[in-house]
Amino acid sequence: MQQGSPPRTGVDRLAVAAAAVTVVLWASAFVSIRSAGAEYGPGALALGRLLSGTVVLAVLCLVRREGLPPRGAWPGIAAAGVLWFGAYMVALNWGERLVDAGTASLVVNIGPILIALLGGWLLKEGFAPRLLAGMAVSFAGAAIVGLSMSGGGGSSIGGVLLCLVAAVTYAFGVVSQKPALRHATPLQFTTWACAIGAVVCLPFAPQLVSQAADAPAGATLNMVYLGVFPTALAFTTWGYALARTSAGKMGATTYAVPALVVTMSWLFLDEVPGLITLGGGVLCLAGVAVSRSTRGLRRARPAAAAAAAAGPPAPASDPRLIDAHTHD
Repeated sequence: MQQGSPPRTGVDRLAVAAAAVTVVLWASAFVSIRSAGAEYGPGALALGRLLSGTVVLAVLCLVRREGLPPRGAWPGIAAAGVLWFGAYMVALNWGERLVDAGTASLVVNIGPILIALLGGWLLKEGFAPRLLAGMAVSFAGAAIVGLSMSGGGGSSIGGVLLCLVAAVTYAFGVVSQKPALRHATPLQFTTWACAIGAVVCLPFAPQLVSQAADAPAGATLNMVYLGVFPTALAFTTWGYALARTSAGKMGATTYAVPALVVTMSWLFLDEVPGLITLGGGVLCLAGVAVSRSTRGLRRARPAAAAAAAAGPPAPASDPRLIDAHTHD
């Protein structure tokens, strides 16, 4: 277990707050990408974002005097750095240039489902019925949001495949992160995974330099914002929350992002959503609430304690049943 992780005997409010910060900042990234993506190519934007994030994270590591991660964390850090920080960001930036935002969000939202399946299989987290039900509701909401935001025209097959690559690399990156957090702190993990992602994107450095010379200040500031907040801060708070919950449940939490993107686009881009889009957003949030609910589990604990006091522990008191699922 990671040093300093609290016992999982109730709702970890700090972890919930960290997950909320992550979701809000990741939702804000979609608004910033629209500005920066108009001036920077997919690879250049990913590299600029990762370089900005790495600088901020390195400073934080120096201030907190956090050294290199232990050896056991490096396989997960390397995998997530290449897949999630590197390949995912380039594929998503590129895919969103070839398909409309609705189609992109719909395909990428396969990611949380893959996380739940991979977490249940590879990380032995199981498949909690409440989690699966909540994810089904949220995915239905994400599908409604995606279809309602679609331009209605034909989507590029290449763009859809790139978004699918983004979903798959995202899922494998999250599942790689979970075991690494048993050895490294969230800050250590995020710093080195971000740095590895930047190295992966270095072939785009000439393009970044060339485009930065011509890009307006607003686009460059949005690129830096993406590196500082949705990357450096949000990935660190994500790691903090993931270390204290399951990968599946954390994946389900990200289904709140489409609802927040709709709201932020409404507030900051004057894109007024239709009633169908709003309904899809409500479904996304409802599914997250269902997937993260522990109401039934809380009722089971007093009964299990009484049974333990009366005699030999019943199978239902297995602590593994108390914390069945979450998301990285």
